[in-house]
Amino acid sequence: MSLIIVESPTKARTFNRILGGKDYYVFATMGHIRDLPGNKMAIDFDHDFKPDYIIIKNKTKTVSQLKKLAKENGEVILATDPDREGESISYHVAYLLGLINEKWPKIEFKKGKEPKRIVFHEITAAALKAALAKPETLRLDLVKAQQARRILDRIVGYDLSPLLWKKMGKNWLSAGRVQTVALRLIVEREKEIINFHQEEYYQVFGQFEDGQLLKAKLISKDDIPYEQKFTLNLFAADYQYTKTTINKDKVETLKIDLMDDKYKISHVDETTSSRYPPPPFTTSLLQQDAFHKMGFSSKQTMRLAQDLYEHGLITYHRTDSFNLSTQFVFAAADYIRKNYGDNYALAKPRGYHNKSKMAQEAHEAIRPTKLENTLKTSGKLTSYHARLYDLIFRRAVATQMKEASVKTITVDIKGQKGYLFETKTEQVIFDGFFKVLNPQFAVSKNSGMSVKEGIDIILNAIEAQPQMTNPPPRYNEASLIKILEEKGIGRPSTYAPIISLIQDKYYIEKEMRYFIPTKLGSAISDYLSSSFPDIFDLNFTASMEENLDKVAAGETDFIDLLKKFNDPFNKELETKKNDQTVINIEDDIDEKCPQCGSKLVVRYSKFGKFLACSAFPKCKFTKPFLKVVSGKKCPQCGGDIVVRFSKSRKRFYGCSNYPNCKFSVWRLNQLGN
Repeated sequence: MSLIIVESPTKARTFNRILGGKDYYVFATMGHIRDLPGNKMAIDFDHDFKPDYIIIKNKTKTVSQLKKLAKENGEVILATDPDREGESISYHVAYLLGLINEKWPKIEFKKGKEPKRIVFHEITAAALKAALAKPETLRLDLVKAQQARRILDRIVGYDLSPLLWKKMGKNWLSAGRVQTVALRLIVEREKEIINFHQEEYYQVFGQFEDGQLLKAKLISKDDIPYEQKFTLNLFAADYQYTKTTINKDKVETLKIDLMDDKYKISHVDETTSSRYPPPPFTTSLLQQDAFHKMGFSSKQTMRLAQDLYEHGLITYHRTDSFNLSTQFVFAAADYIRKNYGDNYALAKPRGYHNKSKMAQEAHEAIRPTKLENTLKTSGKLTSYHARLYDLIFRRAVATQMKEASVKTITVDIKGQKGYLFETKTEQVIFDGFFKVLNPQFAVSKNSGMSVKEGIDIILNAIEAQPQMTNPPPRYNEASLIKILEEKGIGRPSTYAPIISLIQDKYYIEKEMRYFIPTKLGSAISDYLSSSFPDIFDLNFTASMEENLDKVAAGETDFIDLLKKFNDPFNKELETKKNDQTVINIEDDIDEKCPQCGSKLVVRYSKFGKFLACSAFPKCKFTKPFLKVVSGKKCPQCGGDIVVRFSKSRKRFYGCSNYPNCKFSVWRLNQLGN
């Protein structure tokens, strides 16, 4: 028999179901089995950054079992995931089985013992059969890229974290090369919001009639537009507005002048355009869409997608590629013809250009492995899995459907005094891919309007709507992932862990699905970004990711990359170590200590916020910090509603009189007004 090594028991069970269990024994490592120790740097800087790997504490039994099985079976086949992490797991398995010489920084296969590696992007019978028929060997450049990232992150984390401990007096804080940039984005956005100066302006609409009612927006006078625009620079509160000329003082005068005018439909423009389906899902696009449409966190989305992949239902879910296999696109065409008709199917498959110059994860987009649009929920597959599967299925099928045809009708209404109103409407002529991806849109836009150019039209009423200039919104999971991807920060496998980590460390909090930095998070971001401006710069972080991609492609030596980073970093670090200033991250509140009467302050621990006496250590009074939700009362006892967290860190809302009152809800809208 051959021994096949995978990462998870679910994946092993799917392999066994497909392969039948006769010629192959499938063993799961339960993730990584060898890594850097957690209690020391474990990097030998005098010998080309040589890492001191150890067997992970709870994996000793797994390694012993693995070695025993390798001796009992004829050959070892490495079948871990196709990305850098998967390649790294296979590498460490091969090392522990004596198939690799680790002559750092050289990595060599032992003579005659080159390990077999199979690469696939879906767990199906056809994919496994093809992979087993043409085994490859370990892709060592991917291993080097993973090790380079691991070493870089270890250097930054182990050197900067103690610096934070010293500055803030908390030995549980951590800094990270990518996590700090993500935190900085949130902190700088909050500063922009705080510093933003709101101004009032008005949008004016006219109610017109020519046998039918038309609502049109006032857009200009004498070809001078009424508009409200601003430009935004990341990491700077730089908002430049072209201010509207319709302010509060002018509204009433404007209304009188508009009502005293005569109007005509000056121009009717009808254009028919094609709307094309969006590309298939990559990791980041799936996380964004799942957040917007179902409220899933990035961590939840990746956990569900992992289950779907390991059950053989979707292709590999960590990818930045738009590619779809030939097998899928032709099968999708048959499915579309059968279920929707020939007029919805393409004459030839549609492809998409990859945004990334170096798509370094899996080589195909996320898609279903079979064209079955329903998922049976049983055992470990829940309704949440079914909803995510449906999202993936519809998106993938839609990519191979005909484009929609949409007519846009623009009507210009001009007054004799030079005022110009405009109204637009859309009519779906042919729904195309909307049939699968957004049928509600096609139904809601199935009729247009009929107006004639050159006719007089009567203005019945004027509506002036007050508006406020607004700063950009806070980041939520979807918008943060989007900006990280756009700026080249992190990679598909890192988005969810980054976002989870800065929440778990209490550097940021969620409020109505949006991220707000805590005082702790703001202090850490400000200190690190000012003390190490290059390392936590967007462009520098993005260029480092590109260099890691080049290592994975065999174009850059990873030891040279580490040296170019570490030498200037060390010089800067030594300078900052001599700085003796301390950063205070306490928040004063309007509450007295019940024991000594001193002020209570908000402090942070690794378990979150708590209230403590400012006279510590003389007075050691503490109590939990509970954020009161303004305007909400407990329907059972009338107490305040406060924010609480479950053991899994999921936010919920409960009564402040707990445990006497145990009322709680998951969402604020369950409380009513």
